[in-house]
Amino acid sequence: FFKGIILEYVQGGETKTRSIDLLNLRPDTDAIALVEEIRKGEALITASCKEHVIHLVQRLQEKLGEKEDHKFHLFKVLRAHILPLTNVAFNKSGSRFITGSYDRTCKVWDTASGEELRTLEGHGNVVYAIAFNNPYGDKIATGSFDKTCKLWSTETGKCYHTFRGHNAEIVCLSFNLQSTLVATGSMDTTAKLWDIEKGEEIVTLSGHSAEIIALSFNTTGDRIITGSFDHTVAVWDVGTGRMLHTLIGHRGEISSAQFNWDCSLIVTGSMDKTCMLWNAMTGTHIATLTGHSDEILDVCFDYAGQRIATASADGSARVYNAETKKCIAKLEGHGGEISMVCFNPKGNRILTASSDKTARLWDAATGHCLQILEGHTDEIFSCAFNYKGDIIITGSKDNTCRIWH
Repeated sequence: FFKGIILEYVQGGETKTRSIDLLNLRPDTDAIALVEEIRKGEALITASCKEHVIHLVQRLQEKLGEKEDHKFHLFKVLRAHILPLTNVAFNKSGSRFITGSYDRTCKVWDTASGEELRTLEGHGNVVYAIAFNNPYGDKIATGSFDKTCKLWSTETGKCYHTFRGHNAEIVCLSFNLQSTLVATGSMDTTAKLWDIEKGEEIVTLSGHSAEIIALSFNTTGDRIITGSFDHTVAVWDVGTGRMLHTLIGHRGEISSAQFNWDCSLIVTGSMDKTCMLWNAMTGTHIATLTGHSDEILDVCFDYAGQRIATASADGSARVYNAETKKCIAKLEGHGGEISMVCFNPKGNRILTASSDKTARLWDAATGHCLQILEGHTDEIFSCAFNYKGDIIITGSKDNTCRIWH
């Protein structure tokens, strides 16, 4: 959960979005006065929707006031697939999650019961990249080593479209927040944007000289970034498919790249052991975050864009302040490389997945390890929080998925 509100409005027949951040919101803030203040500078908040906005702000405050000392317990072990898993992902509410596997399928699960709801079959090779079209969650995209991406109905399991055009494995994909496009990144060095309704390719993003292994839309949906083995990250205009900037500076393959919530910053992680921060509008380098002694395998922002977490092959994770660029916490204790890191929606907890067969929960401010999630019998490569932050899923090479409450 980020501290902010997204306004959706129609201008000239087009749906547009504006985000208003409320980073200074506290449980004791006067919500009505705050909304009045925002209204002065925001023509979009008319008298008619003012009450709704006040309600939203109050709900945010309730969340901020909740106490945080939740201990997670193993709820269920799902023998998810006959071959290793590749990925796990939640829908926004956390009521459903999906698993991709080397067995060429994607499975849809009910989080509350741990029951398998359906199997999405049809790919001719490993299902590697998977995603829900959050916040809606009514569609699922799967990207495969068979070079295609398929779009499915979450409810019925029907395949709406098969997107063909890449000439090598698809290894990453993402929906835009507006749920009109899905982007796929491939070992063929290109990314493609596909129209969800029409089932057609809109544009090919070409310019990288090596595999694309990470991609990410910004929240407004007008930009997408791609990270490549060619050591660069490219920023593209979604409407035209034009490359706007190339972020040059890393000396190794890119492992991950992400926008912050208000689309002003980009963070990139690389095999060169560093993480870099960039101005998303101009493409200029802002800072290099150093300290890791081995490859950085994952990076992420918290929802407010105030903190950055890095996960490294050196077995540690770090938290940096996005404004001061200083390292504020070192998360040490794993006995193997950390392949994935994520913040809970509130931003006060960090979850890490490691090859030491454990996932760990950390205090984002102090770096203290709060809990070790044990029981997997092989490396954990995927972990995720639901939107409320009270359920965790871990996916392991042991072919199982674990749900923790």
